[in-house]
Amino acid sequence: MIQNQFIIKIFTGNISGHLMVVMITLVMITAGCNNESRQQAGNSSETKEQPVPVPQFDADSAFSFVKQQVDFGPRVPETKAHAAAVAWLTASLQQWADTVRVQDFVTRVYDNRIFKGKNIIASFNPGSKNRIFLSAHYDSRPFADHDADAANHQTPIDGANDGASGTGVLMEIARQLHLHPVNRGIDIILFDLEDYGPPQDTQTDQGSDWWGLGSQYWSANPHKPGYTARYGILLDMVGAADATFPLEGFSMYYAPDITKKVWETAVAAGYGDYFVFDKGTYITDDHYFINTIAKIPTLNIIHLDPTSANGTFYDPWHTLADDITQIDPATLKAVGQTLLTVIYQKSF
Repeated sequence: MIQNQFIIKIFTGNISGHLMVVMITLVMITAGCNNESRQQAGNSSETKEQPVPVPQFDADSAFSFVKQQVDFGPRVPETKAHAAAVAWLTASLQQWADTVRVQDFVTRVYDNRIFKGKNIIASFNPGSKNRIFLSAHYDSRPFADHDADAANHQTPIDGANDGASGTGVLMEIARQLHLHPVNRGIDIILFDLEDYGPPQDTQTDQGSDWWGLGSQYWSANPHKPGYTARYGILLDMVGAADATFPLEGFSMYYAPDITKKVWETAVAAGYGDYFVFDKGTYITDDHYFINTIAKIPTLNIIHLDPTSANGTFYDPWHTLADDITQIDPATLKAVGQTLLTVIYQKSF
């Protein structure tokens, strides 16, 4: 760095007054120009540090995406409703994303039957190595096995909150990414066969591997060979009124720093009533398999309620009551706006 300074030099001859004035003037002009350049450089630096505008998450749009899924009926794999949902989700995402892939897979469910599943992956800026992913499951539970009426236990549920809410939020985020492009790479992954675990009435010690079958497959067989991301965020049951999202156990075990930063972002955005810094229980959800198999630090934004009748999730969980009436646009907004803020303004 070149610094401006006055230099005193002893001459053996005389210097006229006029020449001295010229010399001093030149030094002062040079100093002023350099100071102005330094000030302009500082202003340029400040401009570069200005935050990127965050799009407004449209809660009504997200609600319509949730309702569309519910209107198909229970999205149980290998049913007409499930096939219709896959077709609609894929076609919609193709309007917005750079690439959309349907990952077909075959898996065995708890009763040894073989099912064909479909994970849906939408990518933005697929060439970028700076990637994060957002995920949810779109299938719905084939059994209302926690319904108060035992006669309903073999009846499929709408899964408005448990499945459709997270997918609806991600569909609106995909639409916003299309309208407001970003430089970083974003993948939206919709998992299938998350909720085909054994019915409560027949469960014994069968383990937890019968759940999250789509995420288990993707974690071992990513849609792109060698795929990795800096971190991932899973959404599950993010649409009920007055929902609270505590710090889920596996999120804090595998991705504690990212989890805390996302919660801090939510609080700063005005959603502290939803994102609470309470310690949540450990939930074996899709993120568990991503963390343990794919080794990508992944957190779970999930509605937990230890005061409910089931002791863990909100009361309509895995019942026929989990329908569109459970969905509150305000909750969708809290989650969606938080994620958009993370995408557009946070480099973690």
